[in-house]
Amino acid sequence: MSDSLDLLAPPPPAGTPDHVGIGDEAEALSAIRDPRVTLAIWRRRPCIARVDLSAMPPIRFAAPAGQVAERLAAHWAERPPEPWQVPLTQDVARLAALYAELAHEARVEVRLERIAGNGCWKFHADYVGLRLITTYWGQGTQWLPQGADADTAPQALAAGDVGLFKGRALAGDRAIIHRSPPIADSGEDRLLLVIDAEWEQPD
Repeated sequence: MSDSLDLLAPPPPAGTPDHVGIGDEAEALSAIRDPRVTLAIWRRRPCIARVDLSAMPPIRFAAPAGQVAERLAAHWAERPPEPWQVPLTQDVARLAALYAELAHEARVEVRLERIAGNGCWKFHADYVGLRLITTYWGQGTQWLPQGADADTAPQALAAGDVGLFKGRALAGDRAIIHRSPPIADSGEDRLLLVIDAEWEQPD
């Protein structure tokens, strides 16, 4: 993938806003290099099935991108071994490496947590450069096309999809507007992964 941020992305599928790049391979995320694109989506299936993580505390750490798997393995070492831990660790490490390459960051901040409430349920734009978000199970992050009015129905990532969101630090007023799906009192939960540049704090 080119290091040039002015690389133009291929046209999105019919009906997709022109500021959104979508594809079925990991390379779809490189569309975020296009100045016009504020959201790049890699459509894919979840890598793990739903499991009971009600007792798992949120995991959050900053590390060199190449050490993410090692850091996650240290967290799992404090729990009984489970078959889902290996594929989840491998996927988080792969996404951390992709993020680091596209964001030109040697270190990343990783947040992995089960969410049973509304999270950041108000539509907003993040005060970061780039943010990677994927939901391993449950409802995915909702987003709005640029210029959407109050009556516009949100679009959403599916479980497993990876979204690379441009925040205000990189896109200014064009930063992608999004929110966590409101699921409080529904009995639903989500397993959410967020990757940022180190020290860029979630809103």
